[in-house]
Amino acid sequence: MTKKALITGVTGQDGSYLADLLLDKGYEVHGVIRRASISNIGRLAHLSAALDAEEPRLHLHYGDLTDGSRLIALLQQIQPDEVYHLAAQSDVRLSFDQPEFTGDVTGMGTTRILEAIRLIKLDCRFYQASSSEMFGSAPPPQKESTPLWPRSPYGAAKTYAYWVARNYREAHSMFVANGILFNHESPRRGKAFVTRKITHAVAQIKAGYDRKLYMGNLDSVRDWGYAKEYVEAMWLMLQADEPSDYVIATGTAYTVKDFVEQAFGHAGLDWQKYVRFNDRYLRPTEVDSLIGDASKAAVELGWKPKTLMPELVSLMVEADLKTVLAQLSE
Repeated sequence: MTKKALITGVTGQDGSYLADLLLDKGYEVHGVIRRASISNIGRLAHLSAALDAEEPRLHLHYGDLTDGSRLIALLQQIQPDEVYHLAAQSDVRLSFDQPEFTGDVTGMGTTRILEAIRLIKLDCRFYQASSSEMFGSAPPPQKESTPLWPRSPYGAAKTYAYWVARNYREAHSMFVANGILFNHESPRRGKAFVTRKITHAVAQIKAGYDRKLYMGNLDSVRDWGYAKEYVEAMWLMLQADEPSDYVIATGTAYTVKDFVEQAFGHAGLDWQKYVRFNDRYLRPTEVDSLIGDASKAAVELGWKPKTLMPELVSLMVEADLKTVLAQLSE
């Protein structure tokens, strides 16, 4: 029988790549989207054939993580074999301004969907999108046994969700896996995130639309991988014989400055001529260094990263340059 998967956050970067992967594997995919006055399904536009077919394999449902009754109704209606919980308020800087909202959506949202699964006695496998931000100030390299020390309301909310997921696994014998993903990017990344902000600005500057890029802390160290590869790790976690928690990362370390220099250099530009500091982009508490150790995933899941930061930056800049050039030709 065809497997059914439910993805919360299907309109995001990870959700769209995961939908691609699952459809390629023959799944019937259901995605939860929020009602908005403007279209928010742009990342799924290339899947219109699967969405609009006479017998569609992609189905979109309105819902919200703050509405527990709707989550129960959707789960009862769809009866998914696998649930990938990716939705969250995921802007770390914004979480300082909206800590209560972040806690409600990112933290309690996980509790609501797990409790819905428990209440209706749904036999499914559950993936919780945890985050390297949970490690915060813990010294690198960080792995599954590293103590959690979050440095933002977002990181704290993800830490709560992580422990709730583990508790449901242990208390209710549910198949629940935590994927602790380190920074993962792509051309589908939102422009509010620092990596896409950089590559989009490079393309705009190259085309003559912009002249400056304003940045905050350039010294933060991050472990950047390719989102398209990371969603495969999500799927592998739910195919395992037993549920567990896994760090997904490349094990490499680069500063934000390295990313900037690489992006501008790919376009033949000197970053120092265009990048300026603005303290509005600083966080009240910073996470200095996140470098993941994904050896457990390599051994137990057979997952290893293929794309490292330099190649990732190049493909992101090329995608943004292509978009800008298309605009110029219109």
